[in-house]
Amino acid sequence: MNSCVTRIAPAAIVVLLPGAALAHPGHDAVGFTHGFMHPLGGLDHVLAMVAVGLYAALIGGRALWLVPATFLGVMALGGATGATGYPLPHVETGIALSVIVLGLAVALRLNLPTLAAMALVGVFAIFHGHAHGAEMPLGTSGLAYAVGFMLATALLHGAGIAVGVAAGKLADRGGWRVAQAAGGAMAVAGVVLLASAG
Repeated sequence: MNSCVTRIAPAAIVVLLPGAALAHPGHDAVGFTHGFMHPLGGLDHVLAMVAVGLYAALIGGRALWLVPATFLGVMALGGATGATGYPLPHVETGIALSVIVLGLAVALRLNLPTLAAMALVGVFAIFHGHAHGAEMPLGTSGLAYAVGFMLATALLHGAGIAVGVAAGKLADRGGWRVAQAAGGAMAVAGVVLLASAG
């Protein structure tokens, strides 16, 4: 029972957080919508964020929630720096590299210690967050926008975790091979994105 609560509580928080934040006066539903759609509107963001969840599931244990939580936390900091106009060089290159590296981590079943995996995703989260913050539309609520892109990111992480957990349960039927193939496809897509970013 305790294990069930541990798994359901974070999901409930993620689902209820935006409604609670937007219930206060002065917050901008348009900002939330823009923020929510920003990660979903770019293949680079979608692939990297799903890969984070998939990779967390591959490592398992505490990494299942620590790796995505690290990405979210560092991405929020990156978003704040982008929104304030602080320059960060090579953002698009960093995002494309995140797709390549995280895709390869899944494809090769790279079993890093949890802290190393957290550091790896944290580095890439800076670039993703900066891109979100820098592209925040003028006149929108920064808080609502941030809640939007963080919720979308959490949902993409959740999708990756779900695929990874399913792959683990179907391991005897080649489940991890399918997940590894998906990671390889992500890495190839990242190479294409990197070429177009240059």
